Amino acid sequence: MLELESPCKVNWLLNILGKRPDGFHELETLMLPVPLCDTLRIERTQAPLELSCSDPRLPVDSRNLVWKAASAFFKASGLDGGARVHLEKRIPMEAGLGGGSGNAATTLVGLNRLCGEPISGSQLQELAASLGSDVPFFLDPKPAVAFGRGENVRALAPSSALAGCSMLLIHPGFGISTPWAYQRLAQFPGSAQGLTGRAEAAALAFADGGVAGVVSHLFNTLEIPALHTYPILKVYQDFLREKGALGALMSGSGSTTFAVFESVADGEAAETAFNLRFTRCWTRVVAF
Repeated sequence: MLELESPCKVNWLLNILGKRPDGFHELETLMLPVPLCDTLRIERTQAPLELSCSDPRLPVDSRNLVWKAASAFFKASGLDGGARVHLEKRIPMEAGLGGGSGNAATTLVGLNRLCGEPISGSQLQELAASLGSDVPFFLDPKPAVAFGRGENVRALAPSSALAGCSMLLIHPGFGISTPWAYQRLAQFPGSAQGLTGRAEAAALAFADGGVAGVVSHLFNTLEIPALHTYPILKVYQDFLREKGALGALMSGSGSTTFAVFESVADGEAAETAFNLRFTRCWTRVVAF
């Protein structure tokens, strides 16, 4: 049996470039892994696939990305039998943090390891891309830029730009579905026609190592429909900036907002102040 941590991510930058002929959106993004993790326990069996989850709200059948990933693995590998998988869920759902995508990627990696690696790295990449745009990033979760619909991932060189800083994540208690966020872009003409090159510029800022320059690249096209419909998210961001945040942004399609602080102590102080001002939110502080 394997027990693996399944991390989440934030989109430091998400720039939507336009609609593709296949119905997806062309985009460029810069993603950072976040050390907040679900846990997957995977055991090889000769019985059919079996999935359980600590959160009763999540289906444990073919609607679940873990199930889809395991099924895709066994089909691609041609191996008989199945697996017993338990998902201990801690990452909020419909949060823009990629929790489900991370679960799928971790399932692929775990099963491949348990079964003696019958699938090559390039095959894993193909399987991951077939499961969802963010899944390839989580096969080896490191700071990276991604292009296409998000499946073309390029890792960044190690950077000290955010050394000593912290991130406060806030989930407001409601989710935003990714299809809704993209569909709503149509109501804001021109918003989904970003200028190419923002991700590369952000990557260069990370390489140069200045925190102010890095923070200046915080950007998310999908904030436009989200903040219009859920103005409380902007209230949160304004509050966090008042409490010393160097920058604040919604991650992915939302609804999680993250804010960057100069130190862990500053992030924790802001978290305390936030929880005194607002209620019913999930909050976490992590160090870079």
